[in-house]
Amino acid sequence: MNIKEKLKALNLELPNVSTPGGAYESVNIRGNIAYVAIQFPIINGTLHYQGRLGAKLTTEDGYKAMQMCALNVIAQIDKKVGFNNIEGLNHLDVYYQSHDDWNDAPKVVNGASDLFINMLDDKGTHSRAIFGVDKLYSNLSVGLTCTFTLNK
Repeated sequence: MNIKEKLKALNLELPNVSTPGGAYESVNIRGNIAYVAIQFPIINGTLHYQGRLGAKLTTEDGYKAMQMCALNVIAQIDKKVGFNNIEGLNHLDVYYQSHDDWNDAPKVVNGASDLFINMLDDKGTHSRAIFGVDKLYSNLSVGLTCTFTLNK
C-alpha cells in the first residue's frame, strides 16, 4: 500500500505544500540526509490549534496538531524528495508552548510518531527530542522538524 492509500485508509489526505516564510528551503538535502524545516499545524493556509497546551488546548488537541505537522512533513517529502527515495526517518525535533502546569508533551508528540510509523512502517522508526518554548509563530501550539536518510 502506498502513502496516499494509507492516508486514505486513515481518513486523512495530504495538504498543499506550504512555501517558506523566509530565506530558506523547506527541504534541504546535504549528502544523503534530507532536513525538513519546521512545519506547523497549518493546513492549506489555515492556522489550527493556536494557544497554549494545558490552557486553551487539551492534550488531545495537541496530538491532532502534531498529526497536522507530520502531514505537512509527509507532503514536503512527497513533493520534494519522493517516498521511493527514502531509506528512513531519523529524528524529530518537536517544539511546543504550554501552560506551566501541563506536562503531557510525550503524548502530544505521539501524534507525529504514530502517523510516521503507520505511514512508513519500519522506515518510520525514529528518535525524538521535545522542547518546551515560550512562544511559537502566530501562537501556534506545536512545531516539528525532521531528518530523513535518502537511498544512495
